Amino acid sequence: MSERHFKLLANYNRVTNELMNTIIKEITEEEWNREFNGFFKSIHELCSHIYIGDFNWLKRFKNLRAFNALNKSIFEKEYKFTETIFENIAESVVMRKELDDIIIEYINELEKDDLEKILQFKDSKGSNIERKMEPLILHMFNHQTHHRGMISLYLELLGKENSFSDSLYRMEL
Repeated sequence: MSERHFKLLANYNRVTNELMNTIIKEITEEEWNREFNGFFKSIHELCSHIYIGDFNWLKRFKNLRAFNALNKSIFEKEYKFTETIFENIAESVVMRKELDDIIIEYINELEKDDLEKILQFKDSKGSNIERKMEPLILHMFNHQTHHRGMISLYLELLGKENSFSDSLYRMEL
């Protein structure tokens, strides 16, 4: 993949999250926390998990080289992948937008040779890992897509119409 492909994915990610959050802002806190029969029990848990996944990947990506987008005080925080964060829906929407803006900034700073570099990091279990950056960045975006699909299903089970996956038609390419 090229830097251009990652810019497209970052833009798609932001637009899709905005569309998804437009729907989520309309649900009640009770619906936000309603438990379903999935690994992640609620929309709240899923939104937390997606956010924490992106957040932790960006923190790992800081180890490759200095990126202005990743040199922010927000990254002084620590989140475990299993945490459920956000006090409410409004906080989730604000924090998601802020993180999506950072992702856009980060991707815009990527250079072609960054994609071939090897990142050394610890996984969530503390194991030392070495992987090429290109598939790691792709994984970050695919992880979101996977879990947004689960959110879409939970919204359908709540009787909420949603079609945020067609955001490709709503963005500039």
